[in-house]
Amino acid sequence: MTPTQEVQMYRNFDELATDVLDLAKEILPNKLIYLSSLTDVQQVVLKVSDEHSEILVSEGTVVPLPKSVCNRIDFSKNEPLIYEDVERDADSVTVKRLLKGANIHSYMGLPIKHMNGERFGTLCVADSKASEYDEKSIKLLQRIVRMFSYYLELERCAFRDPLTDLYNRRYLSDRFKETANNGGSLFYLDLDGFKKVNDTLGHDAGDEVLKEVAKRLIEATRGNKESCAVRLGGDEFIIHFAYPSTEEEVSHCATQLVKAMEKWEDGYRISASIGVAIFDADEEIDLDAVLKKANHALYTAKLSGKNTFFIYKDF
Repeated sequence: MTPTQEVQMYRNFDELATDVLDLAKEILPNKLIYLSSLTDVQQVVLKVSDEHSEILVSEGTVVPLPKSVCNRIDFSKNEPLIYEDVERDADSVTVKRLLKGANIHSYMGLPIKHMNGERFGTLCVADSKASEYDEKSIKLLQRIVRMFSYYLELERCAFRDPLTDLYNRRYLSDRFKETANNGGSLFYLDLDGFKKVNDTLGHDAGDEVLKEVAKRLIEATRGNKESCAVRLGGDEFIIHFAYPSTEEEVSHCATQLVKAMEKWEDGYRISASIGVAIFDADEEIDLDAVLKKANHALYTAKLSGKNTFFIYKDF
């Protein structure tokens, strides 16, 4: 899931984003202020304070990362990037061209990070003419950004598993309601041999295994914005694909997932069994029904010798 898709599930996000921009406008009136998210490939403008016809930034604007000035902010230092006069201050011809191309002649971008250090996006101030940003205004905007980060963390905790940082069942439930009419598939994954790790090596070792499984599931779904990985609890995981798939496509994906769970450098004898439920776009179906079918398929995979998958075909 991209940050843009994720925040759409948050409670009152639109209202709070509006409040953030309104507060920023109190500090720097007559400026265009906007809130954006950053992914590995693009910047998305989530909210704009108001429409400035002379500045070419609007809500929903998508900018490829190489053309994003916000991507040049040093998030590790957590400091704003400021060009009071783009022509004078920008030390890159590319930056000058990008900003002036949007008719921005003064710019300030403040980094927004999650509490775990991951970047979320930016709060930006733009003007069509050169302008100064005093230290007091900058510090006030940084306080607004910090409060917004606290909100993001609260929402993130509500939708994330604290151990693995995968999504939890609550998020899956909300997401399924939004996407079920698209059709899709649900992979129910259970670890083979996990109990023995806990019993012989302790729960700390077990936790490390679960976190490693989470990393592999994230890698398996990387680049697929219509999928999400979920930890239900214990050693049970879900991958939800929110788009129609053929049985052949599902089988290929399940085979790759089984292979991804077979090799362990620490000598753990762990593998995965997977049950898959495929549902059509025109079916009126709820999450519990899909989970029940996928769980039944998982049980069949376990009976078949584990370290394999089974697709429920009588849906």
